Amino acid sequence: MDIIQYLDELEPVGMVLIGLVLFIIPEPATSTLGIGLMVLGGAWWFYEWNR
Repeated sequence: MDIIQYLDELEPVGMVLIGLVLFIIPEPATSTLGIGLMVLGGAWWFYEWNR
């Protein structure tokens, strides 16, 4: 198993984690941005996973 082949999946997972942190912060603007980042990161992760 080579770590290089999983580098494409680290970026979307990082985006999902940043979105989760922003969602947890109790401000309406950051929660909305966090949900958007989690959805975008999840879609990007599934795109990279099927490639």
